[in-house]
Amino acid sequence: MLNRWFKLSEHNTNIRTELLAGITTFLTMAYIVVVNPVILADAGVPFEAVFMATIIATVVGTLWMAVFANYPIAVAPGMGLNAYFAYSVVGGNDQIGYEVAFGAVFVSGIIFIILSLTPFREKLIEAIPSNLKYGITAGIGLFIAFIGFRMSGIIVAHPENLVALGDLQSAPVLLTLTGLAVMITLMALRINSALFIGMVVTGIIAYFTGALSFEGGVAAAPPSPEWFIFGSPLDAFADVISYGLYAVVFSFLLVTIFDTTGTMIGVAEQAGLIKNNKMPRVRQALLSDAVAKTVGSIFGTSPTSAYIESSSGVAAGGRTGLTTVAVALLFILTMFLAPVVNAVSGIPAITSPVLIIVGSLMLGSVAHIKWDEFDEAFPAFLVILSMPLTSSIATGIAFGFISHPLLKVVRGKGKTVHPLVYIFAVLFIFQLIYLPH
Repeated sequence: MLNRWFKLSEHNTNIRTELLAGITTFLTMAYIVVVNPVILADAGVPFEAVFMATIIATVVGTLWMAVFANYPIAVAPGMGLNAYFAYSVVGGNDQIGYEVAFGAVFVSGIIFIILSLTPFREKLIEAIPSNLKYGITAGIGLFIAFIGFRMSGIIVAHPENLVALGDLQSAPVLLTLTGLAVMITLMALRINSALFIGMVVTGIIAYFTGALSFEGGVAAAPPSPEWFIFGSPLDAFADVISYGLYAVVFSFLLVTIFDTTGTMIGVAEQAGLIKNNKMPRVRQALLSDAVAKTVGSIFGTSPTSAYIESSSGVAAGGRTGLTTVAVALLFILTMFLAPVVNAVSGIPAITSPVLIIVGSLMLGSVAHIKWDEFDEAFPAFLVILSMPLTSSIATGIAFGFISHPLLKVVRGKGKTVHPLVYIFAVLFIFQLIYLPH
């Protein structure tokens, strides 16, 4: 039955290989169950709500990808998107609570589903200049890494220079540096579960040094999830209108589209699933993320994305949706480990190295930017630099979309810019002048 449903023979794989690939993917991305609650806690979201919402969104999106698209690509709350939610949307505006922000995620998820059912999403992706896509990815990477340095105490606030080096002799910083050293060593040795193993090693050190304790036990019944944390669907749309969160919805939509689509194409290419330069069942694959994003917002987590860590499962032989079924089942089992995750989430030294390393991996996209063409390079540079300096992903995107068509017009290349980019530029100018950001 499994062979027929997932077409294992057609993809030259078997049940054992697919299950092992699923375990590999799970181990490489399991950190999100800890890191996501840590980041969203800074927005005031209760730990139990984020913990359960993270797992629910991951299971829904990953199973959809497995059953309807038959791809070995897992879906979970996206790194960078959670930081944007916590530090830009909620942290950047005292009038917006996390409930209202989740409503904006829900609205963007509904729009995302609609776009995924039409050809517009593909046209939108084609319209955005490649250099801006690369700049957005790199900028988010820098932003995430900066958060990791700040959470750990390696970087601290400074009244004159804004930031400065922290106390490298303090216990939290030493523990962070130790964990970082373990993780980068494992990464250099090409061990697929480097981040997860590094967190375990750091946690063990924290436990024996007294920094970590499990007073609440190890396993327990899953916390009860909270439905419609933002009220109701009508409340979500009403809040977007009353608080003027159009730019927030647009930013969630824009970043998710690029991040998810790029990851899906990259992993599918690695697995040899791209046929004649086309990705089969692409609509079902895109819907998996759109549905997960919408469901996740209902329970209380930031937008989801296809996970690049899925490439580790592909490297282990995963070629079909059976791999992602295994991933989803393992995340379901994780529901019973809430006490452990809760204890670990209170130790920044365990999670900060993950943010720093993920940031460094995302920064690799700068290699694809055409640095020898100023009208292409400078908008990407603005995006990359402004995201960590303004603590706003949306502001970085805005600077890029405004400067790109402007430079093209100045150089007499205005006709090469897609009309949608001009529309985005006008919308972003309006946002920066009149809307909160």
